[in-house]
Order: sequence, then C-alpha cells, then structure tokens
Amino acid sequence: MTSYRRRTNCSGARRFVDRRDFLQTMGGGLGSIALADLARADDERMSNSGLHHPAKAKRVLFLFMSAGVSQVDTFDYKPELAKHAGKRITGKGNVQDLLFREEGNVMPSVFKFRQYGQSGKWVSELFPHLARHVDKLTFIHSMVADANNHAPAQWQMSTGFVRSGNPAVGAWITYALGSETSNLPAFVVMKETDTPAGQAAAWGPGFLPSTFQGTVFQSDGDPILDLSPPATYDRASQRASFKFLRKLNEAHLRQRPEDGELAARVAAYELAARMQLAAPEVTDLGRETESTHRLYGLDRADKRQAKFSRMCLLGRRLIERGVRFVTLYCGGSTSTLNSWDGHRGLAKNHRHMAPICDQPVSALLTDLESRGLLDDTLVVWTTEFGRTPTSEGESDGRDHNIAGFTIWMAGGGMRPGASYGATDELGFKAVDNPVRIADLHATVLHALGIDSESLTYYYNGLDRKLTGADGGRVIRGIM
Repeated sequence: MTSYRRRTNCSGARRFVDRRDFLQTMGGGLGSIALADLARADDERMSNSGLHHPAKAKRVLFLFMSAGVSQVDTFDYKPELAKHAGKRITGKGNVQDLLFREEGNVMPSVFKFRQYGQSGKWVSELFPHLARHVDKLTFIHSMVADANNHAPAQWQMSTGFVRSGNPAVGAWITYALGSETSNLPAFVVMKETDTPAGQAAAWGPGFLPSTFQGTVFQSDGDPILDLSPPATYDRASQRASFKFLRKLNEAHLRQRPEDGELAARVAAYELAARMQLAAPEVTDLGRETESTHRLYGLDRADKRQAKFSRMCLLGRRLIERGVRFVTLYCGGSTSTLNSWDGHRGLAKNHRHMAPICDQPVSALLTDLESRGLLDDTLVVWTTEFGRTPTSEGESDGRDHNIAGFTIWMAGGGMRPGASYGATDELGFKAVDNPVRIADLHATVLHALGIDSESLTYYYNGLDRKLTGADGGRVIRGIM
C-alpha cells in the first residue's frame, strides 16, 4: 500500500505529490479512501478492493476499563492464591515494575468463581451477565504492557506508544478505511465520568490530519455541546450560506492542494453542518423499544450505571449508521471509586465498578448478535494493565501489574469460546504466549483487512506505523 505523504521538517527527503495527483493515481488504496472523503466525495464508501486481504470485521467497539482491572478477581481464576495466602513470593515479579514498589503478600480473591458455558470458562461473581456470553468471547490471558503508570499505559493501549502525540488506533483505522457515513464522525468517543488519565491524547490524531481524531459525544441531549442551532435560525438561509462557503473553500483548496490540515478543517466544518440533522436522531434513544431499554438497563436507579447503559446502546446505534470506530470508557480519572484503580480496598472498588459495565456490555453482545451485526463487528474489552496477585504493602488493595493481564474480544472473526495464553499459577506473569499491545493492534487491523506493516504514514522522515518499528504479530490462534 502506498501511503499518504505530506510535507515534513525533513525537506528533500521524499518527492511529494500534490493532493489532486495523489487521488488520481492512488485509486483503490486504503489511504485514498480517507483522502477522497476529505475531497468531499461524500458518496465514497469502503470497498473490499482496497483491502490487503478479505476482512472479517467492518467496524470496532473498543470498551476501555480505565485504570487497571484485576485479572485475578475477574476472568483469570487462580485457586493457588488461596493455598499461598499471606506468603511472600519471590521470582514472580520485579519490584521495579510495581508503581509504588510496596511488595506485599499473596492475597486471594474474595470473589467466588464458577464455570460457565460449553467452554467451561471460569468467571467471577462480579460479572453474572457477561458470564452467560463466555462461548462468544475470545480471552487473551497473557497481555503484557510497557508502562506501569496510567497515562502512558493508556496511551500505549490506545495509540501503541507510551508517549503522547501518536494517532489513536481509531484514527489509524479511519485513515485507512474512511467512513461508511458522511453525516457522522468516523471515530466517536464517549465517557461515563470525567476524562481518564490518558486525556484527549488517547483519541487524538497525532501526526495524522486532524479530521481523523475521535469526536467526543455526550450520551444524552445534544451529542456535541451547542451543535443544534437556535430554533429561530432559518434553515434555508443556513443551507445557502453553507453552499456559498463551500465554493469559497473549494477555491481556497485548489490553490493549496498539498495542505492536508486545511482540507481537514474544511471537512470537519462541513461534517458539523451535516451532523445538525443526523446526530439528534442517533441519540434519540426514545426510538428504541421498552424491552431494549430494559435489556441495557436504562431504567437502573444508579445514575452512573444508567449512563453507561445509554452509552452502550448509543454505541450500537452509531455503528449501525456507519461509524467505523467507537470507544466507550468505563471509569475516568484515578480518584477513589471513579475508576478501576484499586490500590486500597480493591474488593469495594471492583464491586462498585463491575455493575456499571456488566449488564450493558452483556446487552450489547446480545443486541449485536440478534441484529446480525456481531459477525462483522469486532468488540474489544480491555484495560491498560492488570493488578498484582499480592497486596500493595499491608493494604487490602493491589498494585499495577504490567507483566500479565486479561482482555477479551468478540465477533469480527475471533474464535468464540477460546482462551489464549496464560499467566503463572498465581497470575503474576504471562508465561504462555505473551501478547504485546502491538500484537493486539496488528490483530485488530488484520480482522479489518489491513496489514499492519503496510499501513504507514510518512512523517518527519519516517514511515510511521501503529505497531511501531518492531511491528506486531497477528495472533493467529484466536482468529
């Protein structure tokens, strides 16, 4: 795949072509699909002819559990913890990998586990609704990360790098595939509380044109603040103004065909105008049946739980209407009970957080399957790192653990009911088939028909990739 190249600080490093020549010569390439959208070819849609290989998934729902879910208290059952309770262990982890470096003793999970489904998957009592779906889920129990603090770890899970300033995975995917809708953003982000530690850098465009950044939606009311014009505003006059402005913008662009950021700003302005008509319909959950409301838990008394229920239902409505990538955050900054950050009182923390996502995510899987959307929608449930199987010092919490944690995926060509990789008998380190975050990203791209080695963007003298210089390995065992 020949990638979109723009001017950089390294003059003379490459011969640059202008936008018009590029679009004429790049016909079916992945990057050209997105660029065609910037050139106002609003009727363009994704075509398999532009993919590197046949795609299993067309879109992604990225469910991010902010601040570090404990694998040994949720999906990675470790009965050996009870046998070694209170003991100090050696050789399992490196104290330098712990955030606060307070080595504690083995701390068994207080939650009961039981087996579910034909796969016999062990799931803790924290997830009674999700447990019913284990035969649809593909678990990875051997994830490893490189950063033991929240912001860089969230950047790595979201962008592939522990430093900010790189494009989010959703930005890369929309750059590669474009959008299936001209009236909504291709990449949407929703939060159920305040902003997580990674801040907007976790859904930013990085060095890609700004049109590929995630658009933050509200889960009720106007999806974007001040999107709707005043009721007294004349629609006919507005359309005439937009039409005239578009002509001026096109003339301006013709004089500057190489300016990707200018095209991005124009595209964003025009998208906002189209969203004034499309977005209110998408966020009107009153169009859904009462049974759907109950399925997702929109009637739950807890306001925070009900909000995440709305987010999951809205996520389904967005992908139905052609949005390519939707990120839903469960948990925000790392204040007490605001996220999954269980340094102290982990049991209380996880008992508070799990119900927020359990029912609505379960409902999302049920709903996607019943509508025939799960097969070509990739659902990713993830967190930035796990938790230690030991206490944090003398507390009843667990420290951060980058050496081994669990995520799961569903749909989009994943092997249902499978479990891949394993941590040691205490859940400290990945010992069987460790999976780097670059491997996860390569696998997500592969499911979408994209070769991670070929998806590049020339910036500051280098062909940049989501999976970095070392690349990522597609996890064939779960496909």
